Amino acid sequence: MNSKYAIKAHSIMFLLCFNANVFAQPSIAVLDFELRDMTVIPRTPEEIARTASVKPLLEEELRKEGYQIVAVSQDSQQQASSGVGYLFDHADAAAQLGKQVGADYVIVGRLHKPSFLFVYLMAHLVDVKKAELVGDYLSEVKGSEKKLTLKGVESLTVKINHKLGAK
Repeated sequence: MNSKYAIKAHSIMFLLCFNANVFAQPSIAVLDFELRDMTVIPRTPEEIARTASVKPLLEEELRKEGYQIVAVSQDSQQQASSGVGYLFDHADAAAQLGKQVGADYVIVGRLHKPSFLFVYLMAHLVDVKKAELVGDYLSEVKGSEKKLTLKGVESLTVKINHKLGAK
């Protein structure tokens, strides 16, 4: 390869790398979803398992959209929380946790079950730099099948994606 083409190839590679970094999606830390079960038989093993499944499902859907997912340990999340619902209700505390792990945004979630017939997947999107709530999302899931929970998570992803202006 002659030097003229080598310089062009290096220039093109530089521009591709530069553009990839400029247009990179924000990083997001997804916290474990909390279960708020208001039914007469609360916190069944099935509902606890469904609640635990929401975070990994949401992380996977966000990855598919090009977001970088930042891990948050359960210990870190518990230390940042002063009790059930605290991080959901206090964007400033969620933002501080996000800052500790190097995320641009934090998603704090809740699975709210007012009935045996349906649940609400609730998610707060917190901007770490602003330390404020920038998105409040709700997705209703009727039934307890895994594929229905996934549909609810996909709905949340669309709403988050719309807010962040991705793809």
